[in-house]
Amino acid sequence: MDSCILGLLKLRLKRGINLAIRDARATSDPYVIVNVAEQKLKTRVMKNNCNPEWDEELTLSIKDVNTPIHLTVYDKDTFTVDDKMGEADIDLKPYLQCFQVGLNNLPNGSIVKRIQPNRTNCLAEESICVWQNGNIIQEMILRLRNVERGELVAEIEWIDVLGCKGLSGIEI
Repeated sequence: MDSCILGLLKLRLKRGINLAIRDARATSDPYVIVNVAEQKLKTRVMKNNCNPEWDEELTLSIKDVNTPIHLTVYDKDTFTVDDKMGEADIDLKPYLQCFQVGLNNLPNGSIVKRIQPNRTNCLAEESICVWQNGNIIQEMILRLRNVERGELVAEIEWIDVLGCKGLSGIEI
């Protein structure tokens, strides 16, 4: 295991909402590229759907809590370059601050933190961090930037890994 890794992050890309139309058929074939540091992951393509249901879980190794997760939505094209359909960033710091509180044994569904949308994040509405089965999950709706419309519904969940540094001693 790479000693520089702090831990893993599960990113669940649930769905897209009202994504931009990029095909002549008044629809799109969206997929998402996820970038964090040198990692690059991709969801599957959803044909003819501006409201896709990916329900995909991607696992990212996190080395720096200050590096945001960058999501870019594309429309898959067969004979030309794929069209960009917007982008959003996930700032990990508000989520990871929940771990510094040192919570244990809360009832499932307990709200640990509320994160408000503002000009520096991509949140479309209030995002909540919830205690679920011994861990904290942040649920969010991200408003895509650099596009006329569209949102992504996602969740993140931290995974401590034996042999990794973890979050203790990290200033968030």
